[in-house]
Amino acid sequence: MLPFRRLPARAGCILLAILAASAGAGAQPPLRVTLPTVTVTAQKEPEDPQNLPVSVTAVTLETLAGADVRSVSDAAVLAPNTFFNEFTARKLSNARFRGVGASPANPGVTTYIDGVPQLNANSSSIELLGVDQIEFVRGPQSALFGRNVLGGVINIASARPSLTAWTGSIVAPVGNFNTGDLRATASGPVITDKLAAGIGVGFSRRDGFTTNDVTGHDLDSRSAVFAKGQLLWRPDARWEARAMFTAERARDGDYALNDLASLRARPFHASRNVEGFTHRDIVAPTVQVTRSGTRVDFSAVTGFLKWKTEDLTDLDYTALPLATRNNAEEDFQFTEEVRFASAKAAPITLSEHVTMKWQAGVVLFTQNYTQDAVNNYSPFVLSQFLAFPVSQHSPESALDDRGAGIYGQATWTFSRSLGVIVGARGDREHKKADLRTFYSPVIAPPTGVNAERSFGDVSPQFALAYRVAPAATAYASASRGFRAGGFNSASPLGAEAFGEEHNWNYEGGVKTSFRDRLSLTAAAFRIDWRDLQVNVPNPLVPAQFFIANAAGATSQGTA
Repeated sequence: MLPFRRLPARAGCILLAILAASAGAGAQPPLRVTLPTVTVTAQKEPEDPQNLPVSVTAVTLETLAGADVRSVSDAAVLAPNTFFNEFTARKLSNARFRGVGASPANPGVTTYIDGVPQLNANSSSIELLGVDQIEFVRGPQSALFGRNVLGGVINIASARPSLTAWTGSIVAPVGNFNTGDLRATASGPVITDKLAAGIGVGFSRRDGFTTNDVTGHDLDSRSAVFAKGQLLWRPDARWEARAMFTAERARDGDYALNDLASLRARPFHASRNVEGFTHRDIVAPTVQVTRSGTRVDFSAVTGFLKWKTEDLTDLDYTALPLATRNNAEEDFQFTEEVRFASAKAAPITLSEHVTMKWQAGVVLFTQNYTQDAVNNYSPFVLSQFLAFPVSQHSPESALDDRGAGIYGQATWTFSRSLGVIVGARGDREHKKADLRTFYSPVIAPPTGVNAERSFGDVSPQFALAYRVAPAATAYASASRGFRAGGFNSASPLGAEAFGEEHNWNYEGGVKTSFRDRLSLTAAAFRIDWRDLQVNVPNPLVPAQFFIANAAGATSQGTA
């Protein structure tokens, strides 16, 4: 990847500003170029990112369109210290911020789509359709967002339907590898300026990049159809309700994995006697309700999410008929968040030089996850005495999770220059696991675990922001994040459960803006971990990993 692709989204504006300054010496009047106005919800309420004591990169609608960004993972190249680890199929697309990552079932960076957390990373990297902005918020955000955001948060916001006029767009790029893409959106008023509707449909496909030398076919192709519908109701100036429905049907090829030495000798080549697939279906209805009051604002987000995946892969990664793996996963989650905050335009006046704003909320969630992964072995693979095929269910599992969180945050502003932020969140959740491993036909006794555990945590945040000049802010923060403990759906006997992971993040930075033409942000951080969760290979099952707790670790750098 070329270094210039890691520049912030505003890099284009910086270059235009330089060109405009040079052109001022000519006879023509100088071209006036200003940075676009950007608002983020990195702290759950709209705010200028220049005023926030966090590292956040906002990728706006204009940048998404100009860079031809089609998926969440594509947008990551526009934000520093972000990376997506993808296994060719979009199902396995795991975000890493500042080196913090995790398994799909227990992510370290959580994606929020229209306020709904994706509790499993398998549903996080979706095709983009009618998206207004993507925010990459780096560093622990557990004081507001709770579990599994000790690396950061990805906020995805859908574009609002227009209440004034019908608008629409159609984009249909084509490219090599038989790449074809079609995305169409339209929105407008239905009943005067009270009710608006929006709809979007899309199709995307491409051939794979890796050739199967056994058949000459490509392995890692991609294909998907997706759609989004919206209704926006605004009965008066204070109340607003949005209903959104998102669906995606992805049909991807097999994972293009191979022996590392072979890939180095012949890149983009593999040998498989079985050409597998990776399928994913997502359905996600969401309802948002907001009220702007004279003293108190109110918002609520209700989210339902159902996804299922099915994949078949050649488990031995060779041309020999040794082993295959069929894996079926299904997940249903429900989330509800109710939030109250001081009115945006009416902070509480404590004295002539001190004002305060606040927010508080309650979050509830449930998640039901099932998996049936079957490893199919040919005769004599497991043993020279087994002259018949054997299927190993590892695992057949059901994981149930329910939890609640309560949070609060207050910001005091002194003399319009110094901001002091203190916040904390408490979380409690209960997990149940029913795990079974067995063979068909029976060649060994089955094993099973039926267990449950509760977890709880309190995550504080402290931050200072000082406006050293009208367009320059220096900040420092200390925040604690945690990743939930739980159960592995598959692991060696005795390693089914794992504990919570915690970290403290210390950060300092400066944010500046020069005449609305140039914006510069610099930050330095240090992360101290305890009970680090790591992915460990299962010695009994090929290509299978489980989570275990390790000791501590430290990381530091700039972002």
